Amino acid sequence: MPRFFGRNRGEFKPRFVWPGPPWYSGTNTEGTVDALELLKKRRSVKIPELTGPAPSDAEIETMLTIASRVPDHGKLAPWRFIVFAGAGRERAGAAIAAIFAADNPTADEDRIAIERGRFSRAPLVIGVVSRAAPHVKIPEWEQLLSAGAAATSLVLAAHAMGYAASWLTEWYAYDRRVLDAFGLAPHERIAGFVHIGRPAKPPEDRPRPPLAEIVTRYGAN
Repeated sequence: MPRFFGRNRGEFKPRFVWPGPPWYSGTNTEGTVDALELLKKRRSVKIPELTGPAPSDAEIETMLTIASRVPDHGKLAPWRFIVFAGAGRERAGAAIAAIFAADNPTADEDRIAIERGRFSRAPLVIGVVSRAAPHVKIPEWEQLLSAGAAATSLVLAAHAMGYAASWLTEWYAYDRRVLDAFGLAPHERIAGFVHIGRPAKPPEDRPRPPLAEIVTRYGAN
């Protein structure tokens, strides 16, 4: 488990105790990773660039523990997780392919194979399920945001542990038959499928929006 704060010369500095990803250059002289620098460098990695081995069961538990520590108005836990690991990825892909084939009877085997391999492209896939529902006090919108926060924390946890991740939905996230096959209740929806693996190469950054374009200060002259 990470220790997010370490004492250094009488001051608290955010840091992680593990050495960080092999491609990460933000380790300090103590061999720990500066948390703020790691957050600055996080970026999604394309699924074809995610390789094995997959996270261990203990690492998955750590990721999900971190993902569940998010703002949650009313303590509703309006989200849950589905782990697609090992052979479970192939079974999930088979369900997706069957539904795709039923809707596309002229599709050839190569096209169906693409659908069958949806969850086999990464060593691990974790579905983030939104359980948002009408509540007497808590708006559904806030519950949806909490599910998004859980997905974000999951991505960040994977990144901090030396893995890389890609948060996707794709068509099957919105197909009720697929959701039924995955065991979702009628009111549940997929917030995202987080594909996790090791980066095959150092990820290249992409342009980010300048703060001047996305930040305003209320009341400023």
